[in-house]
Amino acid sequence: AKGRLSTKQWIDCIRTTHSLGIPTTSTMMFGHVETPHHIAAHLLLLRDLQRTTGGFTEFVPLPFVPHTAPIYLNGKVKGLRPGPTDDEIISVHAASRIVLAGTIDNIQCSWPKVGLGKATELLSVGCNDLGGTLMNESISIAAGAQH
Repeated sequence: AKGRLSTKQWIDCIRTTHSLGIPTTSTMMFGHVETPHHIAAHLLLLRDLQRTTGGFTEFVPLPFVPHTAPIYLNGKVKGLRPGPTDDEIISVHAASRIVLAGTIDNIQCSWPKVGLGKATELLSVGCNDLGGTLMNESISIAAGAQH
């Protein structure tokens, strides 16, 4: 997308950051235009990067919240979905735990995106972190999250 890093640029940036001893978070937005293949490829890429750099502190799957997101409202992206289903949210978090086991051990749930009820459920399918205290969570709220 215009104004975004390519995958290669992002990988180079992460490798450099980790080589300097600076840890980072890893994330993945899902429930918009991706396929299961994209999700699997992203998780495998993160796993491989972690094996070589050791710099990721956690992985945070981020369900797409479309309600007021400009990318959703303007209708210009072909095949854009209105966010993931509940089953997809559970499946992505569970698959993350399995794929990343032993490399990225902290799988974090974005409770502002899914709500406390779903976040509690996700603790039983692979998540071990509900995130920190958010002083000013504006991204999910701006996108229409109700939590």
